Amino acid sequence: MDDAAPAAEPIRVMVVDDHPMLRDGVIGAIRRQPDMVVAGEAADGAGAIAGVAAARPDVVLMDLQMPGIDGVEAIAAIRKTHPEIRFLVLTTYAGDAKALRALKAGAAGYLLKSAMRTDLIDAIRAVHRGGRHLPAEIATQIAVHAIGEALTDREIAILSLVAAGNPNKQIAWKLSISEDTVKTHLKRIFTKLDVSDRTHAVTVAARRGIIEL
Repeated sequence: MDDAAPAAEPIRVMVVDDHPMLRDGVIGAIRRQPDMVVAGEAADGAGAIAGVAAARPDVVLMDLQMPGIDGVEAIAAIRKTHPEIRFLVLTTYAGDAKALRALKAGAAGYLLKSAMRTDLIDAIRAVHRGGRHLPAEIATQIAVHAIGEALTDREIAILSLVAAGNPNKQIAWKLSISEDTVKTHLKRIFTKLDVSDRTHAVTVAARRGIIEL
């Protein structure tokens, strides 16, 4: 009598990314793995939310930057009805703020697209086993900035308007606040980001994923 244990069920992976070529490349890599199957795919967050019930994935590879509903919003929405699903975020951005938002939304891992060729398959397996996957450079950024004071929603809004080229007077008008209040917020932003001017503030905030350019 054969007492061999039954073969484990393959890992069901859903791929969500708005770039067809990248999505096809990821799907091809998954299909070459004997312990994985492609459960489904979507081109945006709305498609992921709509298709996840039929796909029944164990792991969702979720792009962060997508039109409409972005990756963080999609993760949060899916987890409300499917808390058992594990999420591995795919992104071109190494910013600690973006990573932290994704992790807070429920992602178990964070993978830079530049590292997918070498790390994708191992990251999927690690997340499926219940572990986490976080690149060292991102983990370091999160740790470095964890003790600092985060920018408020109002400060982020002001900095986004600065990044779009708006002077203080225009920012004040758009947000229905005084110009002095804008200047006060900017001083606080400079302190929190450890910068001395508007250009440096925008550069640092964009690199960390606090604002989008």
